[in-house]
Amino acid sequence: MSDPDTLTEALDRAGYHSTAARRVMAELVAAQEGRFKAEDLLVQARRTRRGVGRATIFRSLEIFESLGLVEQVHLPNGEHAFVACERAHHHHVVCTQCGRSQEVGDLGITPIARELVEQRTGYLVDSHRIEFFGLCPECRAATTPQA
Repeated sequence: MSDPDTLTEALDRAGYHSTAARRVMAELVAAQEGRFKAEDLLVQARRTRRGVGRATIFRSLEIFESLGLVEQVHLPNGEHAFVACERAHHHHVVCTQCGRSQEVGDLGITPIARELVEQRTGYLVDSHRIEFFGLCPECRAATTPQA
C-alpha cells in the first residue's frame, strides 16, 4: 500500500477522528515496502521529527489492524512484524532475507482448509490466515550461483 489517503479515508469511514498524529501514521505506514515493525516506524518518526511517540504508534497500528489495513505477520524467527494490505481476503508471502512482502489471493485454499480442518478437528471454520515465507525473486537471483 503506498497511498496514505487510503488509510485516512478508511479511518474517516470508520468514525475515527483524522488527527495530525493519525495522518502522520498513515504516511509512515504507506511508505513501508514489505514487512515493518512498530520500532521501525518509531525510528522513522524520530528521524524525520514527525512528533509521534511509541504509544501513538502502537494505538494506531491496533486501529489499522482492526480495520484490515495492516496485518501482523509472525516471522519464522519468532518476531512479529506488520504488512500494509488491502481489505479483501488474502494471504502474504514474505521474503526471509530482505523483508519484501506481497499479497496473494486465496489460491483455492479456503475450501481445502475448511474441509481438512473440519474433517480432522470437528471445528466449523469460518476464517483463516496463512503466511508464506521464502526468498523473493531478487534474493533468489542474488544467491543463485551464476554459470
